[in-house]
Amino acid sequence: MVAKTFQGLEEILADELRGIGALNVQPGRRMVAFEGDLATLYKANLCCRTALRILKPIYKFTASDPDALYEMTKEFDWTSVLSIDKTFSIDSVVNSEQFTHSRYVTYRVKDGIVDFFKDRFGADKRPGVRLQDADVMINVHIDGNRVTLSLDSSGESLHKRGYRVAQTEAPINEVLAAGILLKSGWKGECPLVDPMCGSGTFLIEAALIAANINPGVYRKRFAFEQWKDFDEELFESLYNDDSQERTFDYKIYGSDISPKAIAIAEQNIKQAGVGRYIDLSIKPLSQWTEAPADGVLVTNPPYGERISVNDMDGLYEMIGNKLKNVFKGYHAWIIGYQDEYFRRIGLAPSLKMPLLNGSLECELREYIIFEGDYKSFRREGHSLKDPESNSSPKESKPKRRLTDDEWRNNARRKGFGGKKGDRPEKRGEKHNALKEKYKPKPLGRKKYPSNKPEVEPTQEPSENPLAIRRNEKALKSILGRKPTLPVMRRRGWKRNDENNDSSSNENK
Repeated sequence: MVAKTFQGLEEILADELRGIGALNVQPGRRMVAFEGDLATLYKANLCCRTALRILKPIYKFTASDPDALYEMTKEFDWTSVLSIDKTFSIDSVVNSEQFTHSRYVTYRVKDGIVDFFKDRFGADKRPGVRLQDADVMINVHIDGNRVTLSLDSSGESLHKRGYRVAQTEAPINEVLAAGILLKSGWKGECPLVDPMCGSGTFLIEAALIAANINPGVYRKRFAFEQWKDFDEELFESLYNDDSQERTFDYKIYGSDISPKAIAIAEQNIKQAGVGRYIDLSIKPLSQWTEAPADGVLVTNPPYGERISVNDMDGLYEMIGNKLKNVFKGYHAWIIGYQDEYFRRIGLAPSLKMPLLNGSLECELREYIIFEGDYKSFRREGHSLKDPESNSSPKESKPKRRLTDDEWRNNARRKGFGGKKGDRPEKRGEKHNALKEKYKPKPLGRKKYPSNKPEVEPTQEPSENPLAIRRNEKALKSILGRKPTLPVMRRRGWKRNDENNDSSSNENK
């Protein structure tokens, strides 16, 4: 089987699948392949918080053109998954030079299925095609000339949990919210705060994780309930099993400046039945003066794209201010879009992770807000490191190389280049030849004997060209006295800077 997810959440989904007993779990790009029985298929839909849909491949072949695609589709025994009295729909994902239009692929696969039934049962005997809420949903995936036909066991995307009765503008996707929470390590073992909660998605997903409530219990239907081999008794036993649920001894705190957003969040929280875990209030970020100790902060502030405020720079500066002065001892996780706003926070992130939020290429950053200075923080055995890679931010794993289209989109967004061929490594041999031709040549000055003392033979030569200036014997022979070193100001020090308080220095 194949579980689809967002880019960046593959490893988290793989862990979830292992947790429900899936076998041979193999993360890929925006998907995780796995094996299991019918119970595994049902549990993947019911329990996995970071899965968008679960596919069951039924037929694989190669096709060089649309006619071959039609003929191969027609050869499959569709009576094993469909009947004349059922309806079906087709969703196509194509990455191929031979097949350039996904809609045409959909038409040819549909023709192959319909003609299969017509040839066997008569010209007017065929299942119906339905775009919405079809009985059987078929997924077509083409990579080059490799074709995979799968049954979509989920139906509607699994991010549509069923508890959202209303929403604010541009709410965060439920699967993405759950993935960020799981990435943070949240399991309900401390308080959690979202000071810009909007319609309450982070709050509800956090409560479901803390109490270990399956996200699929709110769904009215899954596509596999219409399959020929649907085992209703098995599914009901899994659906009604709440033996893994647990108590939650802390609180989840949510607030927003908008009374309308809080009213919507209240409705969604009530629908999800997790109101006893969540403390909700109308409160702007500026009014946060205290917070429960040693918690986790997760939030999705405005990006300046779909949602904006009058002073975006001021908002992100306030976020940094509140992190340093109110949320000490916290691990803060913030998803954002523009690096220039992240810089306004004024703190060094311990982790950066690219994530897609809708069509926006966003980034998730973690900030460890410790008390005291950084040296004391290190003496206690802590460090600003990625817990997964066990390396500092400067030594973190290399980022995925952007495709040409992604690079050009980034370039246009940042206001430079973005045209075809602008990418430096794509300029090829012509660019390298010009670079070599106009490379600056050495001046070729005449060398004179130097009167400067050489480094003593017993001393290892330093890679730092200024190291010889720290050789006291050499300087004494030139000056005739022992050198005195001036007292240097600490880098970044500013006179009479009221904003440069102890809390901000603690985090630099």
